[in-house]
Amino acid sequence: MKLLIRNIARNTSEEELRTLFEEFGTLQSCTLVLDKETGESKGFGFVEMPKIGDAKLAIKKLNGKEIDGCKLRVKKAEDKTAD
Repeated sequence: MKLLIRNIARNTSEEELRTLFEEFGTLQSCTLVLDKETGESKGFGFVEMPKIGDAKLAIKKLNGKEIDGCKLRVKKAEDKTAD
């Protein structure tokens, strides 16, 4: 299951994000979205977890959790639909 994580503190690294979610299970991928020009975090990212139960637990435990002064918003990522 692919998760969208929003409202990530700008100083949070991809490694810190990975560590936060690995507490709930195996990760397929962890990507922090960066600004192409500055290389700085845009404040959101994606985590993919192969086990749906692990992903749902991560959503339940981390949505609304305060990290570095920012309340994370974690939800299932919506699939992009082709027009």
